[in-house]
Amino acid sequence: MAKRESADEIGQAKTVRLWTVPQANERIAQLAELLPEMRTWVERLRVVHTEERRLRGLWGAEIDARDIPDRKHKDRLDQEWAALTRRLEETLEGLKRDGIEVKDLEGGLVDFYARRGGAVVYLCWKSGEDRVAFYHPLDEGFRGRRPLSDRE
Repeated sequence: MAKRESADEIGQAKTVRLWTVPQANERIAQLAELLPEMRTWVERLRVVHTEERRLRGLWGAEIDARDIPDRKHKDRLDQEWAALTRRLEETLEGLKRDGIEVKDLEGGLVDFYARRGGAVVYLCWKSGEDRVAFYHPLDEGFRGRRPLSDRE
């Protein structure tokens, strides 16, 4: 007996783009370039955070005072943090609106919403793989990956 779609799956399918395997494979080249770029943004956020913690340790409660000698440096760090965070969030949100979810940025794990056998599923791709070759149900993660047939 075929699994019935839940209300969430039906709602998701109506609001998110559903990908075919060939369409997802065409998008991989762009994602293969974008994911490392996004990782550099995250790494820079870590550096900025570390530097802000260093300043906070140095200045304590005075960190936000206008007259500390490190004021310009602190302001630049705050601006960079805000810009990088906004860029990362907008990029992830744009991908999500397009039916693509980044599940693990460090590992390069990406899921594409798709329909398979009447159910909404994820097509699953990981950096280093040359094509989308797996899928899994929405309620299962990477461990639930199943191979696509060769004709898909």
